[in-house]
Amino acid sequence: MRANCWAGRNSVEVRDVPDPGILNHRDAIVKITSTAICGSDLHLVDGYVPTMQDGDVLGHEFMGEVVEVGPGVRPETLRVGDRVVVPFPIACGACAACAAELYSCCENTNPNAGIAEKLFGHPCCGIFGYSHLTGGFAGGQAEYARVPFADVGPLRIENDLSDEQVLFLSDILPTAYMGAEMCDISATDVVAVWGAGPVGQLAMDSARLLGAARVIAIDKEPYRLRMAESAGHVPVNFEQDDVRSVLLELTGGRGPDKCIDAVGLEASHGSAHVGMYDRVKQAVRSETERPHALRQAILSCRSGGVVSVIGVYGGLLDKFPAGAWMNRSLTLRTGQCHVQRYMRPLLRRIEAGELDPTRIITHRMPLQEAPRGFEVFKNKQEDCEKVVLTP
Repeated sequence: MRANCWAGRNSVEVRDVPDPGILNHRDAIVKITSTAICGSDLHLVDGYVPTMQDGDVLGHEFMGEVVEVGPGVRPETLRVGDRVVVPFPIACGACAACAAELYSCCENTNPNAGIAEKLFGHPCCGIFGYSHLTGGFAGGQAEYARVPFADVGPLRIENDLSDEQVLFLSDILPTAYMGAEMCDISATDVVAVWGAGPVGQLAMDSARLLGAARVIAIDKEPYRLRMAESAGHVPVNFEQDDVRSVLLELTGGRGPDKCIDAVGLEASHGSAHVGMYDRVKQAVRSETERPHALRQAILSCRSGGVVSVIGVYGGLLDKFPAGAWMNRSLTLRTGQCHVQRYMRPLLRRIEAGELDPTRIITHRMPLQEAPRGFEVFKNKQEDCEKVVLTP
């Protein structure tokens, strides 16, 4: 089959790779009909996530048709011919974390748990197409994918919604919604979102859906800010304005009630000297993150507020404002998304017309053009917000 593979730092290639097969009695094989390029994939391509190997199949946002199931998958759960969306965290459904619906913390699905323990203190779950740190599982930017624990993860789609309407249930829509949910939003809250990429846009929509009085979008790309503004959110361009000053002005001097970091480890903004400091330290591997968005969210949030972090961080960061966090009674909440918990409720919201994930799709390409898709997305060419690939 054809698959998009990691070929070294800043390089991906569509190659012929072996077809996946059933390896475990709870496996399924999915023929992929739609997949997408995620901002998290750029961390792999940029070389900031360790343990990638030449030929690793990328992609953790995908859906398709079940073409084979293992003998341990019950027909009432999944059967050949089912149309499914596959969540990016691989979860066993039986451990203490899964019992608590903390699926991204599953204790049993990462065969390389020892590597994750060294970096994070405890293991994380297996993840499709996201390095050997998270299990080395082949991803979904391919014609077919093996789905372990298929009786726990995939969501059966039994209506006539298009792939594009439900594809993002695999990752970015639940991630965005969880980011807003962790804010405990009330009807009077002003919510500021750092990053107007795909996750940030959907986090803004989710915050509004959960009752926020006003949502502020912080980014530097005019097309992203226009997209946010057209959805009813207040745009702030950090290259043109001092973000903290604008936020104080918009909130009567208190700061936003809730802040969402939808940027993560490759934040590009900030003052010149701080930005250079982070880039140099990251380049020489003395820190793994550029956490300016997180720092700014903590320093901007009102006292007693909530900072929700859904941007990906992989290792160690410098100059974390612990004093502001502790002395101003801020609550910091974060986590890889527990996607399985949110898929069905969010599907109902899509069916009801409360959310329209398709609004962020700007580019559609065949799988063979995945390298061009990565280039356009990474470099923000052609006003690219989200790329959907069709095998």
